[in-house]
Amino acid sequence: MPTIETDEHKALRSAVAALGKRHGRAYDREALWSEAAKLGYLGVNLPEAYGGGGGGISELSIVLEELGAAGCPLLMLVVSPAICGTVIARFGTDAQKQHWLPALADGTRLMAFGITEPDAGSNSHRITTTAHRDGDNWILNGRKVFISGVDIADATLVVGRTEDARTGRLKPCLFIVPRDTPGFTRRPIDMELNAAEKQFELTLEEVRLPADALVGDEDAGLLQLFAGLNPERIMTAAFAIGMGRYALAKAVEYARDRQVWDTPIGAHQAIAHPLAQAHIDLELARLMMQKAARLYDAGDDMGAGEAANMAKYAAGEACVKAVDQAVHTLGGNGLTREFGLASLITAARVARIAPVSREMILNYVSHQTLGLPKSY
Repeated sequence: MPTIETDEHKALRSAVAALGKRHGRAYDREALWSEAAKLGYLGVNLPEAYGGGGGGISELSIVLEELGAAGCPLLMLVVSPAICGTVIARFGTDAQKQHWLPALADGTRLMAFGITEPDAGSNSHRITTTAHRDGDNWILNGRKVFISGVDIADATLVVGRTEDARTGRLKPCLFIVPRDTPGFTRRPIDMELNAAEKQFELTLEEVRLPADALVGDEDAGLLQLFAGLNPERIMTAAFAIGMGRYALAKAVEYARDRQVWDTPIGAHQAIAHPLAQAHIDLELARLMMQKAARLYDAGDDMGAGEAANMAKYAAGEACVKAVDQAVHTLGGNGLTREFGLASLITAARVARIAPVSREMILNYVSHQTLGLPKSY
């Protein structure tokens, strides 16, 4: 597997970096989203037949990383084209693809993703949102929390559970729930984190959906779900790496220019070495992210699952360390609005927590990769 990017990937990275530089840290989310859409970046991973770029998660992760490195990440790239667009492209009906994919690609429609629940977190085996048939319709009931961008999304791809007719056990299924569907309500969650995209709690009370709201095969279960969760982990890694690169670049610039006793502070190893270590950690995380993206794009869902979890873990840790060291390098200036780093102290922790905690990733690796027994 080559670790050096293709000329096409380098060109994409350079072009997106230029877009990010034009918007900068004080970016307007809607304006950036609109321009990215016109340039074809939002749907770079979606099929050309439906207005996309015909690429994969490898290309979309480059877009998100470079925007993050410029200080203007678009969180909904993780959700709308990466999770929802990928799931619909792989498993949706022809009608669903025709209706959603061109609009997701050109940015005229957005889709949120609803899996996390108050008691189950992201554990698909404990999700309590249920769906049952009522004639030709589906009826959904349940709650979701920490769902991003519901207020700006035209619909939410909701993970529910239906009963298997053969075993009686509940299995995960995916449903497209339009924003104004009766019984589908949202409540904003008051977050300390100041982000362009807001977080919501969702309530589904006797939400009636037509049969064609179901995405994919009712019996496919986890296969379809993880078709969206693996890209989510890869894109979260890209989000974290971009954020870490932005913070590191600010710190390096400051350490190069800031002088104490006629010497740039970056000349001192106590300053330089931690920044060098942060750079190394970010580069290592990027390599694992690239591996995960290539495995996924090649159709190796099992291999991509392992690599995507590792990439998300590595990127989250690298991001937190890079942001922390950047703030520490700037001292008091690192806490001012002028340098734009203080807000990243909280934001960087998101990469450790969402969409799955680092502890759950360590559980995955210890059980699935190393074959160690479970404690639960």
